[in-house]
Amino acid sequence: MSVKLGVPSKGRLMEKTFGWFAKRGITLSRSGSEREYAGTVSGVDGVDLVLLSAGEIPRELAAGRIHLGVTGTDLVQEKLPLWEQQTEEVNPLGFGHADLMLAVPKCWVDVDTLDDLDAAAAAFRAHHGHRLRIATKYHRLVHGFLRDAGVADYQLVDSQGATEGTVMNETAEAIADITSTGDTLRANHLKLLADGLVLRSQATLWRSRSAPVSDADRTTLKALIRQVG
Repeated sequence: MSVKLGVPSKGRLMEKTFGWFAKRGITLSRSGSEREYAGTVSGVDGVDLVLLSAGEIPRELAAGRIHLGVTGTDLVQEKLPLWEQQTEEVNPLGFGHADLMLAVPKCWVDVDTLDDLDAAAAAFRAHHGHRLRIATKYHRLVHGFLRDAGVADYQLVDSQGATEGTVMNETAEAIADITSTGDTLRANHLKLLADGLVLRSQATLWRSRSAPVSDADRTTLKALIRQVG
């Protein structure tokens, strides 16, 4: 057995993760070509590197197939209904910052808060005969947030593409999406609700609560976690 560390397999998230570990004396490197999803770890013994998409890492942590994984707060909390029972946060990494926010058309001049949205949703249903549609990839997080805020008379519609374009394309009336600068929202004539922050997310190192560990693995995990601080 060895400790399995899952990290994003490509792009800036992979590069920044490699850099974060390197600053702490642990070198991660990809084996062979970019098509291979394995790698090596030096600077701490007994650790295997597994390269996965950021979206796969929560599932692999929950299943216990990897011991540690780097992925966003948003992905863990969206994909794992019992995320606190299945994973443990080890370290926020300080990059990959993004906010999951609710946004509505800029021309809705009377809608600036969740209370306004609730009133607008009730009026929309009374006028159109169906619920106001909110496009998002984050159904679990958004549903829980709106339930706690007391917003009713809406339906979530799935968006796996460019969520910001759904309002202009008339497939939704509002959206809930990840934003870092807000530029794309403004370009699509959308505005953020003043109290519409669903979740602040960043890249984070997580530990699986279900991955099997031998005595040697436990020693390795403690050493690695102590080293990354």
